[in-house]
Amino acid sequence: MYSIGCILQLHCGKVTFLGLLLLSLCCVGLKTGHLETNVDELWVEEGGRLEKELNYVKDTIGVGSGTSYELIIQTPKKGISLLNMDSVMLHYQAVLAATKIKVDIDGLTWGFREICYTAQFPTTEEFIVDSILEGILPCVIITPIDCFWEGSRLLGPDHPVATGGIAGMPMSITWENLDPQSILKKLESAKTNIPVNAMRDVFQRAGVTTAYQEKPCLNPKDPDCPHTAANYNTSQAPDLGSEFTKGCSGFATKYMQWEHDLIFGGVKRNKTGHIVRVEAFQSILQLMAEKDLYLYYEENQKVSGIDWTQQKARAVLEAFQRKFSQVVNNYGNETNKDNIHGFSYTSLMDIMKDFSSISVTRVVLGYVLMFVYACVSLLRWNDAVNSQSGIGMAGVLLVSLSVAAGLGICSLLGINFNASTTQIIPFLALGLGVDDMFLIAHTFFENADHVPNHELTGEVLKRTGVTVLLTSISNMLAFFTAAIIPIPALRAFTLQAGILVLFNLGSVLLVYPAIISLDLVRREDKRIDVLCCFQSSAGSNDVIELQPQLSCDDHETRGQRCELTDLQREVSPPPPYSVASGNMPPCYDTVTRSDGCGAVTTLAPNDGVFTRRLESALSSSCPSTTSSRQCLTPDSAITCKDRCVKAQRECLTWTLTCLAAKLYAPFLQRTFVKVTVITTFLVFLILGAWGTAQVKDGLDLTDVVPRDTAEFQFLQAQSKYFGFYSINAVTQGNFDYANNQPLLHEYHDAFTKVKKIIKGEDGSLPQFWLDLFRQWLADLQIAFDQDLHNNLISNDSWKDHASEEAILAYKLLVQTGDVDNPINKNQVTRIRLVDSNGIINPAAFYNYLTAWYSNDAMAYASSMANFHPLPKEWLHDPTDYNFEVHKSQLLVYTQLPFYLTNISSTEEIIDVITEIRGICDEFSKKGLPNFPLGVPFTFYEQYINLRFYLMLSIICVLVVTFVVLTVVLMNPWIALIVVFVLCMIVVELFGFMGLVGIKLSAVPAVILIMSVGIGVEFTLHLAVGFITAIGSRNRRMSMAMEHTFAPVVHGAISTFLGILMLVGTEFDFIVKYFFNVLGALVVIGLFNGLILLPVLLSILGPKGEVIPKDNADCLATPTPEPSPK
Repeated sequence: MYSIGCILQLHCGKVTFLGLLLLSLCCVGLKTGHLETNVDELWVEEGGRLEKELNYVKDTIGVGSGTSYELIIQTPKKGISLLNMDSVMLHYQAVLAATKIKVDIDGLTWGFREICYTAQFPTTEEFIVDSILEGILPCVIITPIDCFWEGSRLLGPDHPVATGGIAGMPMSITWENLDPQSILKKLESAKTNIPVNAMRDVFQRAGVTTAYQEKPCLNPKDPDCPHTAANYNTSQAPDLGSEFTKGCSGFATKYMQWEHDLIFGGVKRNKTGHIVRVEAFQSILQLMAEKDLYLYYEENQKVSGIDWTQQKARAVLEAFQRKFSQVVNNYGNETNKDNIHGFSYTSLMDIMKDFSSISVTRVVLGYVLMFVYACVSLLRWNDAVNSQSGIGMAGVLLVSLSVAAGLGICSLLGINFNASTTQIIPFLALGLGVDDMFLIAHTFFENADHVPNHELTGEVLKRTGVTVLLTSISNMLAFFTAAIIPIPALRAFTLQAGILVLFNLGSVLLVYPAIISLDLVRREDKRIDVLCCFQSSAGSNDVIELQPQLSCDDHETRGQRCELTDLQREVSPPPPYSVASGNMPPCYDTVTRSDGCGAVTTLAPNDGVFTRRLESALSSSCPSTTSSRQCLTPDSAITCKDRCVKAQRECLTWTLTCLAAKLYAPFLQRTFVKVTVITTFLVFLILGAWGTAQVKDGLDLTDVVPRDTAEFQFLQAQSKYFGFYSINAVTQGNFDYANNQPLLHEYHDAFTKVKKIIKGEDGSLPQFWLDLFRQWLADLQIAFDQDLHNNLISNDSWKDHASEEAILAYKLLVQTGDVDNPINKNQVTRIRLVDSNGIINPAAFYNYLTAWYSNDAMAYASSMANFHPLPKEWLHDPTDYNFEVHKSQLLVYTQLPFYLTNISSTEEIIDVITEIRGICDEFSKKGLPNFPLGVPFTFYEQYINLRFYLMLSIICVLVVTFVVLTVVLMNPWIALIVVFVLCMIVVELFGFMGLVGIKLSAVPAVILIMSVGIGVEFTLHLAVGFITAIGSRNRRMSMAMEHTFAPVVHGAISTFLGILMLVGTEFDFIVKYFFNVLGALVVIGLFNGLILLPVLLSILGPKGEVIPKDNADCLATPTPEPSPK
């Protein structure tokens, strides 16, 4: 280090220029930086099973498949119940307004009904009928308004659909006047070519009867209220509690039965089960995902004039979702008595993007604050020449450039930015970077008087280089070890922080000493600090200094102790060793002076002993009223003015170093103080352990979203009343679906045990695709058996009066499933579509699947099975004698949808995740490849193994720190003491989190791991000073405190200032999880480093590196070098 420092000083200008040039070039990499906001890319465990599962979904069905949910929640502003007509009407108006939203993209207007997820009607191959059915396809809306006729208005369509004068149908229809049952009867009596029987069967299976025509009207006096409405004749408002108790359903009652937990919150019932209070309503609007929207309109005339892509479809959905949030939340204004909260995923992502974007203003203010602090803290008020404000400001600018350069290299390495890096890294890296800068500046100042200028940089690096290197290495190891946590967002954070520490190390050890070497030129020329264009106007300060030659032995002979003079230097272990100079004048005399630790022999010219009394000697010394020196000046009289100047100097020269030397270190040497400190920190350790046990896992979305946003209000209400999540159980390929149907049914039934999954009133789960598929085939089998009994069907064919269902069954029964011999009429009466055990004929399973997918489209759509690959389309025509039904491809992806509710805490979510994972793992062992899919797993599964990774990381970084300190310092005992204090810091910080209610998530986990590295900043300087000093434990502790107290305190303050600007953020998450935890780390680290560690060293500290032979507190006086001849 000494040699490096001398080289840096010799070539300081070149080193500074090249260093700044290289750092500036690295900053160019910032242009390639990418801000990642995708939740899947940030919070899914890297290399874990969840990542593999999500990749399987992307590879199989693609990105952007499925549905998205837009939510509306209504809560009362005053009172506790929404069970009144005004509240219900307000909810209806809010949902209706949401369905009327339109957005313009590239000149095209998109409404809700054009992008919503719709129920599917079977096609009839009758163009007019199919066009009518397409025109009235209803959007799927889960809402309490479906209890009433007004629910039909939510389905539209926006304009009545003309029927073209088809017999038995009104001239135009909407869901407000649509009575499917009545229309089918009229069509049947009109004897049209429309397949009425097939449609009736489909409607019966779905529970489509009179739709909304017999439901009560919220306003029975509405002129559009149908005559068939339950309260039309009475004109009385409906009994809301009674209607809600019955339950609400869509137009297809069997597929669209909305459970109470899904649409009502805070429900209270009387003894008979009648609902008497409802505290919240929830409506859910479903939209197509971007890929489905893109495919739906890919060949549509609507988008023929634009470049229609999946990205364009995403832009349409995002525009709608933003406007949805805006429109719905306007219904929660002050004029309404209830709160209306609208929520869309895009609005949340917009907030997350704002959360992730860097605040230039806050960064600038933070760096300016650090700039000012460095300027003020290193300013010597009474010595403009030897003041260090300039190098302090230069150090902050250098660290700032180093941070930017490090981030540029991170960008070039492909490490993406995210919320944790943009919000934290600029401040944390600055705070840590200037710590070492203060130490080097402090050491330069205290050695400037007794080390030749041409050797000063080398001497300073010799004294500080090892500790700076060790602290930086410890920080890097802590950050890189934290990368063990396999969360991409935090892995990027730790890697970026580690790289920035490396850049700061290079800048502080190589470039900063060169900058200070340049500043030495200014000081030699007596130019004013910062304003270096001006020279100091102070007069000559040369004095003749008479000093007797005293040694420690002389002091001992007289029974006196070695004491520091009033112009003593701040002791800086290790003590200075004289270095022989190769350029000596021809003739020298020796002058020996006592520095309190022995006689220091220097060489002086023969002409006399003329030395400069540098003002820095005063500014660096502690004030004293006694003197062992005499100064001869032209005027030795002491005037009143001189006394005032002396008092002013004593006031200005009272520094942190003096505080440590005169007051703090002697205070810690007292036995009572040591006992008190040990006892106090033992109590802190117990409190920390207890607080650690209180820490809960989790990170609520309400912590991430700013409090003054509508999204925060929604999340708060949803957490209180609903806790709604949509999940899917996914089954994969490499599985024989046809021959393992019982296992699929068993798998579905196993989810009945999960309490948080919404179930029917009888405790049963909604039917999944295989149930609906089997029921459809069973109904066809019944129709076939009836016609077979009536001799309308034989092995060879069917008669004219055979039912359409029986004919379809016949076509399916002849399927063999063998592509070489697909048809066998002889098996029609020997096999059954579904046997007595409820097993679909395995041989023709995929032929039947094709027919079900196309001819019972409503059931397939309601099942949300999301088959992949999709079966081919095959529509049944009873007049077609082509028996071939195409065989579907083998399924590699299916879904079983479930809804979770009443989940408000992370603990509950983790319990549900663990329970569902247990079911999935159980059936994976049975041969069914499957996994769960949904937001709870994407966001919260990280907590299952988080504590394991945390403990593993902390143990690794502590072990590595111990090994590094032991190898470098060659002292296992001091390394063990330092590691013990670091353990104390970790336990106390963990306990602090538990005491103040901060939950354990990946962010605090990283800070806990970082605390080991940052804690080294508070402990290592003192430990190295202790083992390099001489004397007893108490004396070495005192000398180490005197040497390191000021830079450690400055480092702590600078780190705190670095994170202080985090308080200005609008995100509570940043304040709670970053500022509070990091602030506590600084305070805890400072207390342990400057209170506990000195006491432990004074009691248990190891022996020093240098042990004098004759006097434990002094080194023997070196023999003067012979004068040259």
